[in-house]
Amino acid sequence: MPNPYQTLSHPAEFCYEEKRSRFIAYIWPVATKEEGFAHFEVIKQQHPDARHHCWAYVIGDAEQATAAGFSDDGEPSGTAGKPMLNVLMQRKVGSVFAVVVRYFGGIKLGAGGLTRAYGQAVSRALDAAEFKWVTPRQQLTISTDFSLEQKVRNFLQREDVVITDVRYDEESVALVCDCPMDRIEPLKALLQEQTSGRARYS
Repeated sequence: MPNPYQTLSHPAEFCYEEKRSRFIAYIWPVATKEEGFAHFEVIKQQHPDARHHCWAYVIGDAEQATAAGFSDDGEPSGTAGKPMLNVLMQRKVGSVFAVVVRYFGGIKLGAGGLTRAYGQAVSRALDAAEFKWVTPRQQLTISTDFSLEQKVRNFLQREDVVITDVRYDEESVALVCDCPMDRIEPLKALLQEQTSGRARYS
């Protein structure tokens, strides 16, 4: 069963300078990589003159990521996006997208210098960030007789389960719910008691 993990409460940023080059780190919470890339495009438009726009992201728990990726955006391979991703993983921050915008200052930093600078920029942005714990969630569909609909609704409300859709057919009602994954099995057991075994799940 997936465990709760930490992500950002709010976006954060940090500007880091190394030998006249400016590294501006932006980090923000995301539910999907598509959401992250949409905001990445906004940041690129805000910094059209920057030499590089490097990124890294983690979707889900950093220790059991459902997706992760990075880009060096023209920097020597492995010197930008990878150290950014490594910082996110080492700090165990999930569901997060990070971008570091670099304005070249005229002095080459070398592979080691770049790796440290990109990693440091993200690390310092994380130092300035606020975090929250999130529990992985999953869709659960509960089907039952019409006569039990209100009873099931009241039960779910007491358990802080969100109903996202309701579907009716000739014989029953299906309540589509957004449920914390660690609560699904206990909820099923309790609901079986409440409905005398007349609830079905998918």
